[in-house]
Amino acid sequence: MPGPARAERLALCELFVQVGPDAPTLLGEWTTRDLAAHLVVRERRPDAAAGIVVPILARHAERVRVQERERPWPELVALVREGPPVWNPMRVGRVDTIANTVEFFVHHEDVRRAENGWTVRRLSSELEDALATALDRTGGLLTRKAPVGIALEPDGRSPIRLRRGEPVVTIRGPIGEGVLYAYGRKDVAEVTVAGPDDAVAAVAAAPFGL
Repeated sequence: MPGPARAERLALCELFVQVGPDAPTLLGEWTTRDLAAHLVVRERRPDAAAGIVVPILARHAERVRVQERERPWPELVALVREGPPVWNPMRVGRVDTIANTVEFFVHHEDVRRAENGWTVRRLSSELEDALATALDRTGGLLTRKAPVGIALEPDGRSPIRLRRGEPVVTIRGPIGEGVLYAYGRKDVAEVTVAGPDDAVAAVAAAPFGL
């Protein structure tokens, strides 16, 4: 059985095939073709991949992504499905789990939830474990622009303190929904948010994600 990152990758690629290259996503004006090109650049173009997170390199990264999106759609999907080339450390199973589980889970939902009639998926325990581990590790970075403390209470799991501070806002829901909220997909994340009114408002207004 594939690990959680590989399973989400394959599921996203099947969805790519189903909806085609011009389907909407939750990523602004990006279509599925734009998203697939982003994933190819991230894994296969180290000269451009750094621009995804380093502002000074963003222009080069975008030029390369635009070039990649011109590939034939079946070829683009095949490259995403194949995964990192042999020289990329993300080819190793453990590294793949750490680096790609959240990436492909979130982008899978970016496509799913841009379609009408979506529902919250029931996730495997392996995927939930990987998501919880990742969020415990990166939650402070993702929520760094919030001016208050934030705690996540995932259904059936130990609480995760995303951000220290007072007062504390508590987010409750399935772990996958908490991940989506922390990655800035607040409008579609099926969670409840509780705390002092002004603190809840501050969390709602704060930009989350990398």
